[in-house]
Amino acid sequence: MTSADHGQAANSEHIWLKSYPKQTAWDAEIPATPVFDMLDRTVRLYGDCPGFNFMGKKFTWGEIGEQVNRLARGLQSLGVKKGVKVGLFLPNSPSFVISYYAVLKAGGTVVNYNPLYSVKELKHQIEDSHTDIMITLDIVILCDKLMEILPDSRLQKIVVGKFTDLLSFPKNILYPIVKAKDVAKLPVSDKIISYDELTDNDATPAFVAIDPQEDIAVLQYTGGTTGVPKGAMLTHANVVANTEQAALWLSDGKPGEEKMVGVLPFFHVFAMTAVMNLSVRNAMEIIALPRFELDKTLALINKYKPHYFPAVPAIYNAINNYKSIDKFDLRSLRYCISGGAPLPLEVKKEFERLTGCKLVEGYGLTESSPVLCVNPVVGVGPSGSIGLPVPGTVIEIINPEDKITPMALGERGELCARGPQVMKGYYNNPDATADVLRDGRLYTGDVAIMDENGFLYIVDRIKDMIITNGYKVYPRNVEEAIYLHTAVEECIVAGVPDQARGEMVKAWIKPREGKTISEAEMKDFLEDKLSKMEIPRIIEIRTTPLPKTMIGKLSRKDILAEDKANAA
Repeated sequence: MTSADHGQAANSEHIWLKSYPKQTAWDAEIPATPVFDMLDRTVRLYGDCPGFNFMGKKFTWGEIGEQVNRLARGLQSLGVKKGVKVGLFLPNSPSFVISYYAVLKAGGTVVNYNPLYSVKELKHQIEDSHTDIMITLDIVILCDKLMEILPDSRLQKIVVGKFTDLLSFPKNILYPIVKAKDVAKLPVSDKIISYDELTDNDATPAFVAIDPQEDIAVLQYTGGTTGVPKGAMLTHANVVANTEQAALWLSDGKPGEEKMVGVLPFFHVFAMTAVMNLSVRNAMEIIALPRFELDKTLALINKYKPHYFPAVPAIYNAINNYKSIDKFDLRSLRYCISGGAPLPLEVKKEFERLTGCKLVEGYGLTESSPVLCVNPVVGVGPSGSIGLPVPGTVIEIINPEDKITPMALGERGELCARGPQVMKGYYNNPDATADVLRDGRLYTGDVAIMDENGFLYIVDRIKDMIITNGYKVYPRNVEEAIYLHTAVEECIVAGVPDQARGEMVKAWIKPREGKTISEAEMKDFLEDKLSKMEIPRIIEIRTTPLPKTMIGKLSRKDILAEDKANAA
């Protein structure tokens, strides 16, 4: 049997099934329904159960469901129907969940916006996505940007809710006094509509017939790590499928009895599915903060005893290195799922030691809603693996040169996926769509291998690969070796231009508090762990945290931009 034949056989037989969790069926039926059906079911069965705990103020699922219906009716009065794009420019809050489901129930398409966007980024996405209505809160950091672009953007209406309505007593009274500078003062305009006025109705939105396989639920913009961000068209069926896949993976859930930590931003695809929609589907109580703050997150877990805590590796690493961690009881946590970036083995081990919680690494991308693979939550998965394909998902490792030939088990290739969670395409971008969707496969751009048990391992991103003197170096491999040093808290490895070699391997390292390490010491440490070509030629030791993306993962893109600016 040739290498190609071996690879084809391995893929066609779904070799991962022999390692599959007994409690989860890979061929389970995945429903294709409107996204809002998940909320309606939870309201019907668990309406009296806590749905959202926002800074101490609790909302039942029934209360959330009623607000969804009121807002959906109000949005329909503004002309929201199929094809109309409604932006959410909101922090984590009950308003986000309510607005998200209301837009979908009204028949519209959600466009998620990062509250930290610059005016330029905000305006670009509004125009690119054809967003006509924006929903926000009366917070200066949000409204000032919208007011700046309102006169010359395509926005027709801005719906503004009161942040104080989300707060418990006496915070709702004190906030406008203590935080007066943070409360937006809005001009009188027929384009600005009060949330209270819009929702003053009988909570009976008109029925909209949704085609789950065709109708776009969410335009989710990619992170823009390479080129201009693109709007991934996620259908209702895509979003529901990925939520169901996550629920099947956590098959021992107890609807109406469990709690979810919500500190990852809901506007990001990972939190949208793994935090918000999974909680709606399983009637979990979301315990949220407007944004991630380490002290407040630890206090939240200590006080409210949640069970689930999806996050990125940098957050788990920050908890591991928190100097007063022994003051907090984190033992209520049962399952933590890491995504968004590679999870260093040492970070996983230390977090599990501190909490007694099972921390598993998953993998996905915006274009797949996002989850494609997760490690089993029962038993022990192999070190460094991103796990097994979630139910209904077929993973193939394809030759990155010809984009067709399957690779043999254990050989590197491009990770490609098929499944009900894979996007319809990029909005108004047929060329970019054709680049990543071919013959029913999603080409991820990630280099991976599949072992003889069906477990997958990401080697690196094809675009991040460093070619030095013709030799291919994968940054993730170098980073894993650096993290083995006990003095290292954070590191990023990337290729920088070099006239003689084409590219040169460079590492940026932040030591743990109270620890020091020199460039020479690190090179000596790596000598027996990496090949000569892989050992960074330049190591920059930093005393300040390395740059991170909007969801808290280390940003290779930003550190390279800094490096280029410093060299200019």
